[in-house]
Formats: sequence, structure tokens, C-alpha cells
Amino acid sequence: MSSRRPTQQHHSEAPDPGGRGRGRGRGRARGASPSHQQPRAPPAPGLTLPYSSATAPPELRQAMEPPSPPHPPAPTHAHAHAQPGPSRPQQHVAPAIPSSSKSIRFPLRPGKGTIGTRCLVKANHFFADLPNKDLHHYDVSITPEVTSRLVNRAVIKELVNLYKASYLGGRLPAYDGRKSLYTAGPLPFTSQEFQITLLDDDDGSGSERRQRTFRVVIKFAARADLHRLELFLAGRHAEAPQEALQVLDIVLRELPSARYAPFGRSFFSPHLGRRQPLGEGLESWHMSATAFIEPLPVIDFVAQLLNSDIHSRPLSDAERVKIKKALRGVKVEVTHRGNMRRKYRISGLTIQPTRELTFPVDEAGTVKSVVQYFQETYGFAIQHTYLPCLTVQRLNYLPMEMVKHNAYQDDPYAKEFGIKISDRLASVEARILPAPRLKYNETGREKDCLPRVGQWNMMNKKMVNGGKVRSWMCVNFARNVQESVDFALEPILPPLNARPDQVERALKARYHDAMNVLGPQRRELDLLIGILPDNNGSLYGDLKRVCEIDLGIVSQCCCTKQVFKMNKQILANLALKINVKVGGRNTVLVDAVSRRIPLVTDRPTIIFGADVTHPHPGEDSSPSIAAVVASQDWPEVTKYAGLVSAQAHRQELIEDLYKVWQDPQRGTVSGGMIRELLISFKRSTGEKPQRIIFYRDGVSEGQFYQVLLYELNAIRKACASLEANYQPKVTFIVVQKRHHTRLFAHNHNDQSSADRSGNILPDSKICHPTEFDFYLCSHAGIKGTSRPAHYHVLWDENNFTADALQTLTNNLCYTYARCTRSVSIVPPAYYAHLAAFRARFYMEPDTSDSGSVVSGPGGGRGPLSGSSTSRSTRVPGGAAVKPLPALKDSVKRVMFYC
Repeated sequence: MSSRRPTQQHHSEAPDPGGRGRGRGRGRARGASPSHQQPRAPPAPGLTLPYSSATAPPELRQAMEPPSPPHPPAPTHAHAHAQPGPSRPQQHVAPAIPSSSKSIRFPLRPGKGTIGTRCLVKANHFFADLPNKDLHHYDVSITPEVTSRLVNRAVIKELVNLYKASYLGGRLPAYDGRKSLYTAGPLPFTSQEFQITLLDDDDGSGSERRQRTFRVVIKFAARADLHRLELFLAGRHAEAPQEALQVLDIVLRELPSARYAPFGRSFFSPHLGRRQPLGEGLESWHMSATAFIEPLPVIDFVAQLLNSDIHSRPLSDAERVKIKKALRGVKVEVTHRGNMRRKYRISGLTIQPTRELTFPVDEAGTVKSVVQYFQETYGFAIQHTYLPCLTVQRLNYLPMEMVKHNAYQDDPYAKEFGIKISDRLASVEARILPAPRLKYNETGREKDCLPRVGQWNMMNKKMVNGGKVRSWMCVNFARNVQESVDFALEPILPPLNARPDQVERALKARYHDAMNVLGPQRRELDLLIGILPDNNGSLYGDLKRVCEIDLGIVSQCCCTKQVFKMNKQILANLALKINVKVGGRNTVLVDAVSRRIPLVTDRPTIIFGADVTHPHPGEDSSPSIAAVVASQDWPEVTKYAGLVSAQAHRQELIEDLYKVWQDPQRGTVSGGMIRELLISFKRSTGEKPQRIIFYRDGVSEGQFYQVLLYELNAIRKACASLEANYQPKVTFIVVQKRHHTRLFAHNHNDQSSADRSGNILPDSKICHPTEFDFYLCSHAGIKGTSRPAHYHVLWDENNFTADALQTLTNNLCYTYARCTRSVSIVPPAYYAHLAAFRARFYMEPDTSDSGSVVSGPGGGRGPLSGSSTSRSTRVPGGAAVKPLPALKDSVKRVMFYC
């Protein structure tokens, strides 16, 4: 690489003290706390019109509108739902929902929790001492502009190599790869222009290396005030200084980005921990593992990938496709030029074998074969001429036998920012919460139990409320299961053997036969048992779709290996799932029955769980699936009904929480998942919820404000549409599992302090300095190090204490229906995830493989699954998202997703 001398300009230009702030993080703009906001005036007496944007108060009209362009929503079949009437005078007037993030502040931590046994745990956090000098921010402009961060970094790296000692005053800057550069202390200029020339790496062809010249302008932008960050961490400043946090993030990523292999938000190294071979040329690195390609010759990698000897035979078409997919984008280096290890990125694979490949070597059109070229130029005789060549940039051909995978090894980046980071894991105070006592049926030998280390069993116990199965049928899709299953209660018809590729036909025919028997008796079919092959492909999803969408029955699947094993534990687990699917309850909290749960059992309370699952990367047209579940029993809060809905691709806001549309016959009609679940709660319990606790899963920190504004607004409108002045108090909590925090026993030899279950860190230094959040390890880890769930309270009108909310959350984790263990996240959030995952099976069979359910511009009309409205949303291609087919009423009233 070479460069030209920089040119000095605007040397006397005064710096802009305000700069152009680039807060790209959470952007938390804080204002008055909710308790200081003016309450919304109640509607006029007798007002019963549904809430709409036309009748909403100004602060609701200003709140965030639905994220997708408005399209007239289409009604579904009529739902004859009775609206819940008032059970007692409702005195609560909900605070006004802020119209934007500028007027909202999340609740402060309501003191420290005290319940539980105190202990110390270690966290994979490391305390840092910040420098007492300001960091300086500079704007970077590179011309001609390139989109590759790698190229940008190469330009700045060359600039630093050439001018660090002179024009940069000996400072080593941190660069984000785009527009921002940071230094510890000022550079000796306010604006400076440089000319930097990059030379392309030697491609091995002997041709002249290409030069690219860039104009780089570095200009002072602002100072990052670290003192405000210290005040924020000490709880003495409300706003997080985004500029300072962004600077620290970039600076702290410089060293690991250069030393280790970055992958998403994680860093990996082949030198930390053991490298574990995974087969097919892959290996795992580090304790937090992902798969990397081994640094070995490509031809050996291909042999491992195919699990076959390829050293003496050509490849099949299928093998070539598999290799191409595995190697595309992989970095490699050539081995035929001694110490000159030229690096490439693989772009593809040739169709022809190496011996048939030729290329022009001059402008006259002289052609050489690849074999001839490598022999004459490098004296390298290609042995495996029957194999294809790798293709790299500019259509260069590289024979497999002279290429090796490039291991991630880069020079360390020496930091000069004065940030001191402890090399010890952070020790933080924690509490082990007591396990809740669980109630079982009074007729069992054990009427209740106290779990130990997050687990218990069903020995000597009977489910607290057994569901009733009067009529059921069995369809067997497994060929090797024949006459080997005995039933205590005989099915309505003998078990039917059917082919896996005829699942829909077999289920519908057998259901028809069963209803011919039950219909005259005015009875319904309560349950289907499906026996599936161990490797059943799409059979499971097809069975669930037919049962829950077409037939309206719940089902329980059992794999062949379970049928043959069929021990007491398997039978108990199947019974747990079947019981809740047919309307029963497995266990309840003793404190719930005895009305001892603060802010839950003293007055009717409904607990929601909500989640949105997105399609896999690469599925650009598939919709996202939203699911909402809500408790249907009180005071037990154990049964949860669930609704699902398709929405725009990768849309995180749940669009169908509340909807209003105009019906030609009925006029203004209100609907949506919140409204329908509130009505269902009233029908089930006879009570109108006076409190709403809303656990929201799947929200990243950068989406907190957006999700809260939109979804709290939808909850408010759904409540108001049911009855004038009906505004139950709402607590909105985000549940997060996708974080890197891990907790360890402070002393692994001390069994009393081992990190097993119930460790909670609500007040420690690894949480937010002022807001109401906490980590909770509510489960006993089966393998490895448990990942605690992180709960962050975004809205709280119920005024939970730290102990009340933490204990409620922990205790609910012991009520998960599918096993006799406490689970890692609160069950309503867990159930919402299961329901959303289940809904992917409801997509039409001809599109379910790709996940695409988009229709033309006239599509998107039809019933939502369980929700009482549907609207046409848009995917990136402009087509409308086709709604999911509707769940049968008999299914959505029970926990079908378990």
C-alpha cells in the first residue's frame, strides 16, 4: 500500500461544541414520570360507543398509529360475544398514554427486594474504570463512497499506519467502519484531508496490482461527556448519555474484533477452551459455541463434508451443490506460493472439472488450460483434475488441492483510551427465592408438594382438576406399531392405520366415521391420539393443522420410540399435556387458592403473555406470527387461552391486539386479540378483570418505547370498547432471553451457594441503575450454565413492590403445564411462543414449505385465527399478508398449543 502526502485545510476552524450527536442506541429521551402526568378525563356517563380514533381523547389520537399503511379491514364471521358487564364500580382512571418517547419514562425501581436467602454469585460482567478525560468524536468522509466496512477500515488503517506519529499526534483512533472516529483527547487539527491509496492483494496471476485512491476528510464533531455517564451509573442522572455509550461500545469492540472472530454480537476464538469436531468439516469453538470451518485443506474439508473419499473420483451433481452451499463466502488462502499467502473469499464452484477449464491469457485471445497455467507458472502439477475448481472474485480459478481455509488470526489492537477493565468476574449480591407450594387433588396420597431445586414428580399425586375424555379416537401413521398399544378406555372406533402421505384424508374420514357414531348421541369427539414415525417430516404439522383448523379437536402425538418404551414417566408426561388440552388443570399455587398473592388474588386479575416469531433469515416474503395468551381462571391463573395472527414480515409490533372496522350491517365493529380474551375471561370466571399484567416476550432494548406506546394504546382501546370508563390498571413487563449474561456459583465447592434455581439480582450493579428490572434464574439447569431471564418493567399502574413482582414471576414459573419442573421464563410468555410456533403449521400446504403466505393485492381478507378482525397488511414486495385460517372455538378455549 502507498499514499500521498495529506493536505492541510481549515486549520483555524473552530470546533462545533454541540456536534452532531449520533445516538444510535436506545435513544431514551426522558421526561416527567407517569405519576406526574395529568390523568385522562373519564368519558361522559352512559357513553358506550366503541373506542376509535375519532372518539379517543387527544392523547390517544396522537399515540402511535399502526405501523403498516392503512387498508380497510375485512370482517370475519360474526362472533356473538356478550360484553362483560361491570362487577363493581370501577374507580380507576388510567393515566394518559404518552404520545411519544419524549414524554415517557419507565418506572423507577421501587426499592430493594428482601425475600429469600442472600448469597453471592459471579456474573460474566467485568467492572470498568473510565478515564477522567473526554473522548473526542470526529466525522469521517471517504470519497469515493464504498458500502463495505472492510474497505473503509482498510483505508483508515493505512491512514493510521502512515500518519499516527505525525498528523494524528501519536493518537490511535477507534473507528466504527462508517462515519465516526473517536480518540482519547483531541487530534492536532479540527479538519484535515488525506489522500490514501490502497493496492489490491496479489491475485497470483502475475498481472499488475490495481490501485485505488481515496480522499479522506476527518473533521471534529463533538466531545463525549463521560462525566454524565458516571452520574447516570450512580443513579444521579435520568438520561443515559447515548453518545458516551456509543463511543465506549466502539472502543471496546476494537480489540476483540481484531483478536477474535466476530459472529453477530459474539466473539469466538479457536484458542479459548477446547475445539470440538462436529463432523462434515465443522468444529465448535469456545464455551459459547458456534460452528466454524476447520482450518484445513479444502479438499480434505470436502471429503469430510461428503463423508466420502473423493480423491479418486469425480463429484455428482448433488455433491457439487452441497459443496457450493457450504463454501460460498468462506475465506481461504492459497498454499502454492510459499510464504505469499494470498487470501480470497469463495464465490462459487465450477461446473466443469479442472481438466476442462481454460481461460484467455492475453488480449490476442491466447487460451491456456488451468492445468497448464499452474504447471508453467508455479511448477505445480494438479493431481485431482477430475474435481471442479473454486471460483473467487473476478472469475479466478483455484484448484481445491492448493487452497486452505483461513483461520481467524489478526494482530491485536492496542488501546490507548485509558479504560481499565477488571480481569475478574463481577461478584454480585443475589437471593435464592423460596419455591412455592403446589396444590394437587385432595383425593391423592399427597395433596400438595414443595419442589426442590426446581423440580418434583407426580408420584402419589392426582391432578388438581382432571379433564374429562369421554370419546376419543386413534390414528396410527407408524408402520412398525401394530397391535402393541393397550387402552384403559377404548376409543370410539378401533385404531386406524394410515399412510403418512395421506394424513388429511385419513383424519377427516375417521372423524366423519366417529361423528356418525357420536352425533345421534349428541356427543362430541374430545381427543385424537396420533402415533407418528420417529422421523415424520411435515406429518406432525399437517396433523395439527387439520385437527385445530378443520376438525376442531385437540390432539396428542406420540412417536414410535415412545410407544415401545412407554414407561411411567412417558405416560405421566403425556397425561400432563392431554389434561390441559381437554380443559383440566395439573396443579395450582397454594397461595393462589388461599388468596395470598399480592396484587393478583385480592381482585380479578388477568395475566397476558405475548410474543412474535419471525421467519428464518432468507425467507424474505414470509409473514411474522403474533400470539397472545391470557389466563382464563381466577384466582388460580393457571389456564391460558391463546390466539394467533399473521402480520407483516418482521413486524415486531403486534398489529391485531385491537381493531375497528365498518361492517355494512352492524356498523362500527370492534375486535382484536385483547378484546376477545377479555370477553373470554369474563365468560369463564364471571368477573371483569380489574388488573392486567402483560408479559411481552421478544422485544429488544431498542424497541422498548415503540412497542410500549403502540401495544399499551391497543390495550387501552380494547378495554374502552367493552364498556365506558373501563380501564383496568396495567403492568407491562418485557421478558428477554437473548442476552449474554450468565451467572455462576461464587464457590462451586459450597453446595449451599451453588447457582441452581431462584437466583435473582434485582438490585445489583449489573442491572439498570434506576429502572425496575431484574434477572431471574427460575429453573434448574439440566446441562451447562443456565441463562437467566431478564425482566424489565416498562409501565406499572399497579405499583408492584420489588418483592411482589419478583415472587409472582418466580412462582408462576412453577405452574408450567407440560412438565414437573420450573421453567426459565414466565409461563404465559412461554405459551405465547409455543402458540406462535404452532401457527406456522396453519399456512396453506402449498406454501408451508417456504413459509410464504402472501396473496395478491386483493388478498389478505378473511378470518384471523381466533381474533375477531382481519386487516390487509403488506410485505416488502407489496403483496398482502394472507391471514391465518381461524381456529375452531372448541380449540382456542383450551391450551391446544401444549
